[in-house]
Amino acid sequence: MSEFWLISAPGDRENLQALERMNTVTSKSHLSYNTKFAIPDFKVGTLDSLVGLSDELGKLDTFAESLIRRMAQSVVEVMEDSKGKAQEHLLANGGLKEKMKCLKIDLTTFVTHFEWDMAKYPAKQPLVSVVDTIAKQLAQIETDLKSRTAAYNTLKTNLENLEKKSMGNLFTRTLSDIVNKEDFVLDSEYLVTLLVIVPKPNYSQWQKTYESLSDMVVPRSTKLITEDKEGGLFTVTLFRKVIEDFKSKARENKFTVREFYYDEKEIKREREEMARLLSDKKQQYQTSCVALKKGSSTFPDHKVKVTPLGNPDRPAAGQSDRERESEGEGEGPLLRWLKVNFSEAFIAWIHIKALRVFVESVLRYGLPVNFQAVLLQPQKKSSAKRLREVLNSVFRHLDEVAATSILDASVEIPGLQLSNQDYFPYVYFHIDLSLLD
Repeated sequence: MSEFWLISAPGDRENLQALERMNTVTSKSHLSYNTKFAIPDFKVGTLDSLVGLSDELGKLDTFAESLIRRMAQSVVEVMEDSKGKAQEHLLANGGLKEKMKCLKIDLTTFVTHFEWDMAKYPAKQPLVSVVDTIAKQLAQIETDLKSRTAAYNTLKTNLENLEKKSMGNLFTRTLSDIVNKEDFVLDSEYLVTLLVIVPKPNYSQWQKTYESLSDMVVPRSTKLITEDKEGGLFTVTLFRKVIEDFKSKARENKFTVREFYYDEKEIKREREEMARLLSDKKQQYQTSCVALKKGSSTFPDHKVKVTPLGNPDRPAAGQSDRERESEGEGEGPLLRWLKVNFSEAFIAWIHIKALRVFVESVLRYGLPVNFQAVLLQPQKKSSAKRLREVLNSVFRHLDEVAATSILDASVEIPGLQLSNQDYFPYVYFHIDLSLLD
């Protein structure tokens, strides 16, 4: 499953034993994989400031998740025919240790190996400053996302408008991709070539009568240029002075003269515009995310290894050096930007989760700071209810009222603003990595 439960309990002896009991039960019952979730010691400040920060972090958490989901959806939209491979581009590259920055780090591996990025978000700074740094980073990514997707959507719209012109019937569609210079008499003072749409059942009538529809029609000057399921597009050459008379007679015989005059420069411009838009659109998402060929790496292979809490047999996740990307090679600028900034936004989001656990744990369990955070990954969706029951039973002593209310929805928790279903005896936050669902 791509779902995680991030919880914390006080770090005293009694509660550490409770964590071990929880781990033993969940492991034996195959309810979840559990790993310790390391959170640094931050400057706490005042409890009043933590209360305000708790509310701000809640909003920032929601914003960050919304942002990465929009970015994931943008990857899908940009890749179009390769939508099935979009997940391959949703990574958290560069989010682990320095020696692992060359690896392709999938989202699950990053979460289960989470380490606070001290260089990007110094833990020695006040919490307010750390939160402000993350908020500004995400706001800038959102601004850039809006700008880039707007430009891409404009490009798509312009291309679609041009494509629509080439998809209509002979009465409305563009003719720049159909006609050629050789089909027309050009640069003549007296002669002109018209294009006439003739219904299919009337082909024979056209051939027999077009020369006599008006005076001064050039004999044997008609030629079928193209046709669709309803009719054909014919040329006919005549003297300019009888154009209006010819049009009138043609209408009487159910032949339609298409208003079109061959302009080589305009036709060339339209063809070049179509080619340019197609090229620009393709370049935005052209991918080759090429993995290095086997044996080409100058680094030895190594795997990222997970050391679960009390579950050493859990299979390791991650990618080897030889599977890393040739960064940016063959990728369009929009896809490349989305990949890099999705990674940045996702890493920031998990840091927000860590901050929320810290702040809520201090508010819930008090000072001095002493708690243990644990990451649980439910093995099956069907086991979620049983896992919740185990947690509520193990940590019931932390808040008897809350534990009782979970079993009895009619019991109200005095002063609690959240709905009962969102509140548990322990600190709890949900992480859902199903970003494309």
